[in-house]
Amino acid sequence: MAADSGSVADPAAAEAAQIEKLGLSDEAIPFDKLGEDFIERPRPITEVLEDALFPSNRERNRILRDRDNGIHGAGVELPERVNLFGGNPFLARGEIYKGFVIPTGAVWQPVFILYGEYRSSLQSFNNGAVDVAEWANRLDLFGNLYLTPTERLLFQFRPLDDEGDFTGYNFRGGGRDRGFYETFSARVRSLFFEGDFGELFPNLDPNDEKDLDYGFSIGRQPLSFQDGILLDDSIDSIGITRSSMFSFGASASRITGYFGLNELHRNNNVRDDGAKIYGLSYFADYDKSSYELDIAYVSGSEFSGGDGLYAGIGQTRRFGHWNSTLRLNGSWALDEETEAVSTGGLLTSQLSKTMTYNDDIFYFNSFLGVEDYSSAARDPSVGGPLGLIGILYASPGIGEYATPLGNRVGGSLGFGMGYQHFFDATKKAQLVLELGGRLATEGDGQSSLGFGARYQKGFGKHYILVLDAYGATYDDTALGDVGYGVRAEWRVRF
Repeated sequence: MAADSGSVADPAAAEAAQIEKLGLSDEAIPFDKLGEDFIERPRPITEVLEDALFPSNRERNRILRDRDNGIHGAGVELPERVNLFGGNPFLARGEIYKGFVIPTGAVWQPVFILYGEYRSSLQSFNNGAVDVAEWANRLDLFGNLYLTPTERLLFQFRPLDDEGDFTGYNFRGGGRDRGFYETFSARVRSLFFEGDFGELFPNLDPNDEKDLDYGFSIGRQPLSFQDGILLDDSIDSIGITRSSMFSFGASASRITGYFGLNELHRNNNVRDDGAKIYGLSYFADYDKSSYELDIAYVSGSEFSGGDGLYAGIGQTRRFGHWNSTLRLNGSWALDEETEAVSTGGLLTSQLSKTMTYNDDIFYFNSFLGVEDYSSAARDPSVGGPLGLIGILYASPGIGEYATPLGNRVGGSLGFGMGYQHFFDATKKAQLVLELGGRLATEGDGQSSLGFGARYQKGFGKHYILVLDAYGATYDDTALGDVGYGVRAEWRVRF
């Protein structure tokens, strides 16, 4: 019996040891404390408008703040909220709007939320081939019409840029004269509806006994697979997903098939109006690892090089306190090799670890490119497929500020090693220091070594200051011997 009594305590000790091994917190938050700070949440524009128009809404917010501060109890009458954009304010407290029943049997609770981000950047960049100093602006405006937790209609506009050109002022270089440039665009960047067939038509299976839970999306929508390596673009497309499967011994798996026929940008970030894409994506989660398998075929126009076949496999897992993501992607030009479509392979590894003595993060990312890997589709603002290696490879997505070490692959190998320091517990201020380099292994490609730094600080709930700087040396006939860049960006999220 003594042995049995001892074994009863073992599971708890084993669980505590596992929590410590994984670096997890055993802190428990009481249920009545969850969401108590929601009144301090950032509010979307739609809710700000409602509060500005209706004094009763402002009074309601004041009473809730007083309750949180213990000024008066729950006996004070709480005015009913007046809504113009739906009955359930974003992350707010209170009764849930009961909605209405549509003929299919689904209960809809419409809520419209308008939100976005404005970015303004002063930046100077010189790598020998590109020498530019500019002020660039970008505005991402989103509208999200929630019908249910699983059905929504979303749109996106970017009125200050189009096809890689941004509204702003050019001080030097970039193939432009000095002066102000406006790139206003009314083009819809995203407009799609997504939902779940079983939830949209519950009357077809009132007892939930049939396999009708197929997710779907249709419209102009962002597609990203293999961390954006294989595909990262917004395309007119339709996708159908089957999730909650347990195939091949997985604890959870899903499969998605998709087809797109418009707004597809090839690997050179140029739109191919005649291209079509067909793809299949599979994800499986196991006890120690998660796997992704993606296949895509692009039927392209002759002027862009024709058709291409693409495939990628990825694994994400933990090794003790280390996070690891390993990906292998390949591309095959089926007609002609061009900058838009080419044959090659790309192996990437991402390793990161949260430090044991604080919340800082150390990372070491690396890649190996064989021949000339190309992506199935890439939006002009995302640059090339190496952006995930580090800040020296990532495109800022605004203006003509190029990536310090380039983000195209070719025959090369490289790395990005960095340390991310958080200055306080709120993590509103952080500093990233990174050393990176790449070596050409085939032909006369780029070899370079660089050091980059990024300081980022949040102000309040809506404002972010980003400061970037880098210096690099190049062994490339197309570039100078030394490169440098500095930029200051102000972001407003609303």
